[in-house]
Amino acid sequence: MEENPGGIEVLSDSDCWACLRQVSVGRLAVALEDGPDIFPVNYTPDHGTIVFRTGSGTKLAAVEADARVALEADGVDPEAGIAWSVVIRGQAELVKRPDDVLESFSLPLFPWQEGQKDQFVRITPTTISGRRFPIAEPKTWWTPGTSGRTAVE
Repeated sequence: MEENPGGIEVLSDSDCWACLRQVSVGRLAVALEDGPDIFPVNYTPDHGTIVFRTGSGTKLAAVEADARVALEADGVDPEAGIAWSVVIRGQAELVKRPDDVLESFSLPLFPWQEGQKDQFVRITPTTISGRRFPIAEPKTWWTPGTSGRTAVE
């Protein structure tokens, strides 16, 4: 972990994975021919990868088109005044081998939306990065037109 100005802490890979285990919802970004798109997904870390369930649609089409993806997840501890954000970039692929599919059914994946989510997708990261940072007090937010004054004076 390396500390930067403003209290921003660059997280190690293991710290990133620890953060990802704290929450179960992230945002999946896919790049398609007509441009990028972002979807909320329920995920779980699994042996250095991320697994989520999906049905037919844009996410599945992106995976089948061999698109590179990114997943971002965030968390906050309001009592400590600390937040974090982790981004994984990598390749997503359908879980196809029967043994892997059966094993995936035992993972704690609970989609929020109803509907058929019969496809398991595994993201194998090529990079992982994260930051932990103090939550700024509202009076320190810069507001256009204030000439550098604090929002609350």
